[in-house]
Amino acid sequence: MRQLSFFSVDARPPAIGDLAGLLCGPGQAVRFGRGGMARLSVVVADRWRVHALAAECAERGVGAELATSEEGMPLLRTAFRADLADLAARWIRGAVKAVPAGLQLDGPALRLWAAAAGRSDGRGYLFGLDPHAPDTHEPLAAAMARAGLTPVLLGPRGGGPALRVTGRRRLGRLVELVGAPPDGAATWPAD
Repeated sequence: MRQLSFFSVDARPPAIGDLAGLLCGPGQAVRFGRGGMARLSVVVADRWRVHALAAECAERGVGAELATSEEGMPLLRTAFRADLADLAARWIRGAVKAVPAGLQLDGPALRLWAAAAGRSDGRGYLFGLDPHAPDTHEPLAAAMARAGLTPVLLGPRGGGPALRVTGRRRLGRLVELVGAPPDGAATWPAD
């Protein structure tokens, strides 16, 4: 029997700040109205992901629209909301996505990141990164290391951009942090 971590998904109630997990991966934030409102959106590879993310958003009191991107991929998009403005402001520098200084990843954020862009590759568990925001890759690797999940940064030729978590101990910690798989998940961390 494992001891519950203070950083696991079940350690505290869901919060708006958990949606940072979407921005760790391919998610985008857009500000509106002099920055007083923001919208989050993420294009994902599988239909199960948008449903899992919509459920996670609903747990945080944030409604989300399910749609299809111009490329025909599943898309999740929130409305413009005032309660997303602070989150977006922390993740946007000018017009560019940037990792907030000192980002602390916990179970809820990692859960959303895994639902948005996680996959097993037979050697470990990969967290997909935003290919359009390469300056976020190393800071996210550092944040993951601070969470006890020291990853390997993979470039496009290695199946990335992604962060790969390997090793029995790290994968066990990851499973503890992200909790049980969402309904219909085709891939989820396992130790």
